[in-house]
Amino acid sequence: MYYQRLSDDEIIEGFREGDSDIIREYFYGYCEAGYRLFDQRYQLSGKQNLDFMSLAHQYAIYLMEHNWKPLEDHSPEVSLKTWLIGGFRYVVLDALKWYHREYGSITFEDYLQSFDMKGDNLRLQFNRIVEDICDHAPLDRWDRLIITMMLIRGFKGKEVAAECGITPSAVSQRYNKLKDEIIVPYFRQNFDMDLDMPEVMDERAIVMSEAMMEEAPMGIPAPMAYEDMRMSKTEAPDMEQKRTTPEFITELQPNEIFVFGSNLKGMHGGGAAYIAYRKFGAIMGQGVGLQGQSYAIPTMQGGVESIRPYVDEFIAFAKEHQNLTFLVTRIGCGIAGFTDDEISPLFEKAHDVENIVLPPNW
Repeated sequence: MYYQRLSDDEIIEGFREGDSDIIREYFYGYCEAGYRLFDQRYQLSGKQNLDFMSLAHQYAIYLMEHNWKPLEDHSPEVSLKTWLIGGFRYVVLDALKWYHREYGSITFEDYLQSFDMKGDNLRLQFNRIVEDICDHAPLDRWDRLIITMMLIRGFKGKEVAAECGITPSAVSQRYNKLKDEIIVPYFRQNFDMDLDMPEVMDERAIVMSEAMMEEAPMGIPAPMAYEDMRMSKTEAPDMEQKRTTPEFITELQPNEIFVFGSNLKGMHGGGAAYIAYRKFGAIMGQGVGLQGQSYAIPTMQGGVESIRPYVDEFIAFAKEHQNLTFLVTRIGCGIAGFTDDEISPLFEKAHDVENIVLPPNW
C-alpha cells in the first residue's frame, strides 16, 4: 500500500516514470473503484473479456501510448480520480459494444438502465417520452393504460392485471407485444438507443464504490512491466498534431460548442444528444443547428448521403463563426448504425477549418 499523499501532478508523473507503487495504488486502485461501479450497472462479471484486469490493462496501454496526456486535460473542478474513472468508462463501453455485437444486441431493458431514474429531471423527461409514444402510436385505451402503468407509474404485471380485470399472463403478453412492435421501434427511430453515453461521474458513487472495495478487496496483482506496456517516445512522430475532440467532455469554455448527432424531431433522449440537452443548452424539439452551447446534426433520417447536407451546412456555419470552436463528437456512430469510416469522409472539408475539432482519426 502506498501511503504517501501525492498531488495530481505527482501521481501523473509517477505514472510516466513507471513507479509500480504509484501505478498500483492510484491507477489500478481508481480503476477498481470504477469497475465495481460499472459492474453494478452493466453486470460485467462473468462476461468474456470484461473482467477487471483485461479492461484496466487496456486502459493503461491507451494512456501510455499517449504518454498519460489525457489525464492532464482534466478540469480543475473535477478530481483526477473522477476523471480517470470517467475515461475508464469508455473502455468499458467499447468492450460492452463488442460483447453485444458478439453475443447479442443491446436490449430495451439495457437502454432503460441508461436513464438514472433516481433523478427527478430524468424521470420527468422519460415520462414525456412515453407520453409521446402514447399520443402518436395507434393504441387503444387498454394498451395505453398498460404502458402508462408499467413504464410511467412503475406498477408490476399483477397490479396491472388487477386494475384491468385480466390475468397477469395476458398483461405480460400484451406488454411484450407492445414493447416489440411499438415501444422499442419508436425509441430506436427517435433516440440514440445505445450504451455509448458520455457522462460526468458522480463522485459520491465513486466514494461508495471505494467503501465496498475496502470491505471486499479484489486483490489486484502487480501490474505488468511499464516498459513492456508503453510506446517508446522515439516511436511517436515528432510533430505538432491538430487538436482532436476528447471522448470525455464534462464542460465547455465560453467559446466552445458541443456538436452532436440528433434526430429531426429534436427528441434529445439519449447518448450525446441527452448530454447536449442536460448540460449544453440543446432544446427539445429542435433537431438541427445551434442551440445554446451545442450544435445538432441529424443522423437518424436515412443513409449517409442524407446526413451530408447537414454536415455541409454545419461546416459553412463554422466558417462564418470563427469566434467559436466546434467540438465534433462521433455523430452517427451510435444507434444510427454508421461506422467512423462512413461518417468521417463527410467532414473532409472540415480538415482545413481551424475552429472545427474532429474526433481522433477523422
